[in-house]
Amino acid sequence: MANLTLVYGMRLLPADEIVRVGDAPVDLKNGNQAHVTMHVLEGSREEIEGQLRMSLDAFFDFYPEI
Repeated sequence: MANLTLVYGMRLLPADEIVRVGDAPVDLKNGNQAHVTMHVLEGSREEIEGQLRMSLDAFFDFYPEI
């Protein structure tokens, strides 16, 4: 299997300031464009960390061949 790249971004913002979260574009060498779905997690630091761990585990469940 080829080497892979996990593309992600993180930023903490006040929960009541967010109006909309959109997809992030990724330009590929072949001229195509892919999109990364952005996810929002809210709560205390501990709650966010727990949700992030579960989301990461679930993400890799989609790719059992890795």
